[in-house]
Amino acid sequence: MNHVFVCSCFGVTEEQVKSHADAGACTPRQIASACKAGTDCGGCVRRIQALLGRGACPRRQPADQREPVLAKLPEAA
Repeated sequence: MNHVFVCSCFGVTEEQVKSHADAGACTPRQIASACKAGTDCGGCVRRIQALLGRGACPRRQPADQREPVLAKLPEAA
């Protein structure tokens, strides 16, 4: 099996990052908490960002594209 390493400092592979993302780690900081990737030299942080940006986690909608929160509240009687 061919492993593509994202973080050589801690031996973290792309598959491990994707697995942590599937489990809910959607930011480089959350990935770092899960497996230490990105916490030593920092050289892999951009690669982690790229992996997370490719559909590994749901993307947030900008606030101006969502329905306003107050629109769902019932009218006061």
